[in-house]
Amino acid sequence: MDRNRIAACLVICLGVYAPGLSMATDATQAGVRNGSGGEILLQGFHWNSSRQADPTWYQTLTKKSAQIAADGFTAIWMPPPWRDESHWQDDQQHTFGGGEGYFWRDFDKNGRYGSDAQLQAAAEALKGAGVKVIFDVVPNHKDGVCNGLPMDKEAVAAGKCARGLTRDEGDAFMSGDADLDTADPSVDSLFRVEFANLRDRYAAEGLRFDFVKGYAAERVDGWMKRFGDRLYCVGELWKAPGEFPQDDWRRSAGWQDILKDWSDRAHCSVFDFALKERMQNGSLREWRYGLNANPDASWRAAAVTFVDNHDTGYSPGANGGQHHWALPEERRDQAYAYVLTSPGTPSVYWPDMYDWPRGGLLRQLIAARRAVGIRADSTISFALMENHAGLVSLTQGDQGSLLLALDSDLDAAPGGFEPVVLAHDNGPGKPSIRLWRATDRRPWVEVVLSCENGTTNPGDSVYVVGDSVVLGGWKPANALRLKDVSQYPLWQGRVSLPADQDVQWKCIVRSETAPEVVRRWQAGDNNVLKAGVRAGSGRL
Repeated sequence: MDRNRIAACLVICLGVYAPGLSMATDATQAGVRNGSGGEILLQGFHWNSSRQADPTWYQTLTKKSAQIAADGFTAIWMPPPWRDESHWQDDQQHTFGGGEGYFWRDFDKNGRYGSDAQLQAAAEALKGAGVKVIFDVVPNHKDGVCNGLPMDKEAVAAGKCARGLTRDEGDAFMSGDADLDTADPSVDSLFRVEFANLRDRYAAEGLRFDFVKGYAAERVDGWMKRFGDRLYCVGELWKAPGEFPQDDWRRSAGWQDILKDWSDRAHCSVFDFALKERMQNGSLREWRYGLNANPDASWRAAAVTFVDNHDTGYSPGANGGQHHWALPEERRDQAYAYVLTSPGTPSVYWPDMYDWPRGGLLRQLIAARRAVGIRADSTISFALMENHAGLVSLTQGDQGSLLLALDSDLDAAPGGFEPVVLAHDNGPGKPSIRLWRATDRRPWVEVVLSCENGTTNPGDSVYVVGDSVVLGGWKPANALRLKDVSQYPLWQGRVSLPADQDVQWKCIVRSETAPEVVRRWQAGDNNVLKAGVRAGSGRL
């Protein structure tokens, strides 16, 4: 959205990371406008798309519309549709730009991406292919040539802009240049009319709101009520906890809390910068702390997950685009594997799909997601991470489940699952991505397992091992550690298991650091957890 995000990113990267501060509750306000809840979003442009002349970018989208639908996308995030004649150049950095739509001048649709007629043709082609058109809209700022104009209703109604406003609803864009006062009734009306125009003449079924820290979430909610109360919307809130003022509660909150607060007030989905931050700065196992994996389903439903976009990632063409917070190449395939097999609404960046050699993997992942019916609010479990290396997640869709292992020693196909993806990204014989799909539609349920009389010495813990892959497949080294010792020597733990399958298991005392060293096995016959039962108990 702007070329000066590097300084902001430095602040973001140093922001507070506090997964434990999540305030999720079952009473969270519902009603997020996330479409069907099963959307798969394609970002339909990159930073240099506006510099493509023959064919224009709109012509490219028209030609590609059937392919986009065939690849499994249900919605496309279109570039800003309004005319942008801006130009900038940084001789020290040897970079230049302008015309991308984020310094828009007026509502004229004849811009750098193509003509008004070409835009209409692209929108109709995409709609005809069954792909929802989501327009990127920029209500906060305009073309810098308007700087210095006084703030008055006549100037705003004429599509002009102002500087140094005192009634702005949020953060100023950059230094305040071209910063619109969205609280002014004339500005509010201007956008209400234009959003309806995008809906009625350009097939818009949703809006992507740029730079939402520059105007109130309630303003977005009001616009959406008039645009179409159940149509799709998503906001870009790229602001770390450390960027908020000292007296603002969000300064000491977690990324998830800030994002969900905006979503609750706007009733729109929101880009999952909580997950993006962990992908950039955390370990692989910490990807579980994105908004999309929150224990509360309403929080997951609000998340729009992504690996990179036109701001954060590289783009084909001159200067590689903005790439202000690009994920390292060695993690990108894994990141897409996680995003496309977990809850939230996944967004795929155009170059990753159609310009660079990643499209084959992405098609496999999208097909797997659709086959099992994963939705934005689907259930995800990380129980297997307790007894396996790397990131291991189990996501339950409406028609089956996906089990994902990244950099993990989980290498055997679980019972009832079939392999979908095996990607060797770390060299021969070192698969970094393994994905299995349940071959039936059986649901998974959370159960509580208990082991009585679990007396241990320092360095040992009580584990459960059994015939389910979740319980290690009878391999003590991969057994599940029980962590709840609040009633010691009773040990307890929660785990997700197939609801319609009997599971045999036993308690063991095992070394925490030497997995092959088993101190004691439960005597007698195996414990049997009957299908559908939510608790089981054994005794050492």
